[in-house]
Amino acid sequence: MTTTLVRLSLSGVALAALIACSRPPRAPARVNVASDVPLATARDADTLLIDVLAFDRTFVIDMRYATPNNFTGAVLPGYEANRAWLHRDVARSLARVQRTLAKEGLGLKLFDAYRPVRATQAMVAWTQRTGRTALVRDGYIADRSRHNLGVAVDLTLITLADGRELDMGTPFDTFSEVAHTANATGAVLANRQRLARAMAAEGFAPYDKEWWHFSYPIELPRRFDLPIVPLPSR
Repeated sequence: MTTTLVRLSLSGVALAALIACSRPPRAPARVNVASDVPLATARDADTLLIDVLAFDRTFVIDMRYATPNNFTGAVLPGYEANRAWLHRDVARSLARVQRTLAKEGLGLKLFDAYRPVRATQAMVAWTQRTGRTALVRDGYIADRSRHNLGVAVDLTLITLADGRELDMGTPFDTFSEVAHTANATGAVLANRQRLARAMAAEGFAPYDKEWWHFSYPIELPRRFDLPIVPLPSR
């Protein structure tokens, strides 16, 4: 959707400068993966993807697309469990973010991580059914997502003591300019900056239209469409 442009505050510009100076050269955080990128095999997934809890058990996992509590109102194909998978190197870096935040009594709640290709296709189909294809055009829903590579993550900050989410100004998956990282003031902007700094310190690049979305600069030759399944019963 489109709305009138919101003027960036000076503090928002300062955030952009801070991030640019504190991380490696930026990888695109929300770009379409080329349509000719083939699907990976199950063996590829077993080698590259890992549950983030294998690196740190203190992450809070709230995979929205594994429940109807998301913008489509339905569980998306491929989300069969409340588990967050990422590329091994990405998960390892995210664990370092978690350990650093813990020193301040903070932690991360994950809304999405690796996303099966079939789920991305379902999102695009939803925009077509509901007449909201502008969300794809305007960069809010990707038809070829870095989530499909296991190198992007959607998350927020929480207080470790009680699991309370810090105020970020909008809910996750708010498709509006009010969710653009720099379009905030006061405590909300400070919280968004705090998250962006913590992620940038470990090499994650932000996406300026979504305060919750970060991507890691790893490129892969294949996309994944393996379903996210429950842990095997013992």
